[in-house]
Amino acid sequence: MLLPMSKLRPTAVLPAYGTAAAAGLDLTADLAAPISIPPGGRAGIGTGLAMALPVGFEAQIRPRSGFARDAGVTVLNAPGTIDADYRGEIIVLLINHGDAAVEIRSGMRIAQMVIAPVAQAQIQLVEALSATERGTGGFGSTGR
Repeated sequence: MLLPMSKLRPTAVLPAYGTAAAAGLDLTADLAAPISIPPGGRAGIGTGLAMALPVGFEAQIRPRSGFARDAGVTVLNAPGTIDADYRGEIIVLLINHGDAAVEIRSGMRIAQMVIAPVAQAQIQLVEALSATERGTGGFGSTGR
């Protein structure tokens, strides 16, 4: 699949897969100045990139496991969704769950982006839903 992408600033870094079998493209920060995220704080971090996803696909913005493990920083709305009709800058919402402030600098790998197919449902109003073994059992109901 070809993914048209634009650099909004010359310093932006195109995303890349870390290995041949990686699912996610690494996204890097593109900032005029470092941003410090205090413990419990959050920030929208620009990447300097925009893209044109084909209709029928989304981009999921997910945490980088090493960043979460080492610094306690993760994606706030994980996974974040970028729709096929969005053409603005890819901005990653980060939250610091760690004990110390974390400085985000340009060029840092801050998240990963997974391209995934999507289906749009047509809603059908019905009087009753079909029965299943689980029924209305909610949280934890299948772990017995």
